[in-house]
Amino acid sequence: MQFTEILATLPAIDHIAALELSNDEGLVTRLENKPGTAGSVRVYHALTQEFGRINAAAATKGLTLYAEHTADAKAFPGKHPNIDRLLALSATTSVNADNQSLSVRLITR
Repeated sequence: MQFTEILATLPAIDHIAALELSNDEGLVTRLENKPGTAGSVRVYHALTQEFGRINAAAATKGLTLYAEHTADAKAFPGKHPNIDRLLALSATTSVNADNQSLSVRLITR
């Protein structure tokens, strides 16, 4: 399936204004629910619902959800920062996995 088809299967995000991703050191990034990042908000929200936070397992699933965009992100690092973040997290080992996971805060409308 293509990314747009996968998005249609994920939970709705109409009630979400943004997602804030944080690690132990503080805020990592804020994803606004607006054109250009709404797809990422939807993916990260779905991962949070399933896994509770963005850890290595969630990141690995997220890379599958991004479908064709994951290959593009691998070919062009920096082009898709929200996918790059998942690529880095999916590569974490069990030794440092807890330190590398991200908590997610929903900012509702």
